[in-house]
Amino acid sequence: MAGIGVSPLARAEHFVWLTARVLEQRRFAYHFLGGGADQVETALTAYLGEDGGFGHALEPDLRGPVSQPLHTAHALRVLESIGRCGGTRVERICRYLTEVSAKDGALPAVHPSQRGYPAAPFVPVLDDPPSELLATGPVVGLLHRNEVWHAWLFRATDFCWAAVESLRTSHPYEIQAAVAFLDGVPDRSRAQAAADRLGRLAREQGLVVLDPAGRDGVPVAPGYAPGEHHFAYDYARVPDSLARGWFTDEEMARSLDFLAAEQQEDGGWPLRWRAWAPGSALEARPLVTIEALLTLRAYGREID
Repeated sequence: MAGIGVSPLARAEHFVWLTARVLEQRRFAYHFLGGGADQVETALTAYLGEDGGFGHALEPDLRGPVSQPLHTAHALRVLESIGRCGGTRVERICRYLTEVSAKDGALPAVHPSQRGYPAAPFVPVLDDPPSELLATGPVVGLLHRNEVWHAWLFRATDFCWAAVESLRTSHPYEIQAAVAFLDGVPDRSRAQAAADRLGRLAREQGLVVLDPAGRDGVPVAPGYAPGEHHFAYDYARVPDSLARGWFTDEEMARSLDFLAAEQQEDGGWPLRWRAWAPGSALEARPLVTIEALLTLRAYGREID
């Protein structure tokens, strides 16, 4: 499939049919082959728990049947991508978020119910976990962007503002979560000011590789896997993200060139984080592949 004249999209399609779960197959068909939203939502429903959250390793690094905030955030992103982020389905999700929130009204990265089931070693399971911007920011930003109003959002939004505006040191995934919050929150002038400061922080603290050709000389964040670097496109997944203003046109172009060149011989994109189990790595690569294709297409890069 990787022969001369075979498009990146065709190579990725072969990879998806070969390796992906049904959900990612349906998502790929929706985004790139004219497939339907109903089929995506039906596949997603297989991960829905009786408590209104999502589980069953929807996010591959947390295994087992129990609902988790990270799984549920993933489900919300899928629903948003197919235009289904509203109505009773999201009301149920918000009730679940209320039930699993910490005392301050925001989300922990991992709820204690995960204990006893396999999980990545870099995702600790605590008995009384604190709220984290990493888990809360993307959910709050997405719900605001889709004009979802629920009582859970009030305290969670306040938590995110306080967390974002108090950041002085951070790491790439937390900065990505902050961007996801700022890209959706209604107060756009406040969001722009916060994003400007975070962009300076990310550059000054070396949290983004501005020249992929020199990435081997850039240290990764503490606890990250060797080579687990982050690039301009990781922060600005779409051109209208506030994080796009952090980078020059040349810097963004270099990062997109690098992303396009990262497609592997089998048609998929690689994982940059630590692969801790064969099954989780196999399930995650189609997710990364779909995300790479969507990013390249959002910036007008040729994929088909």
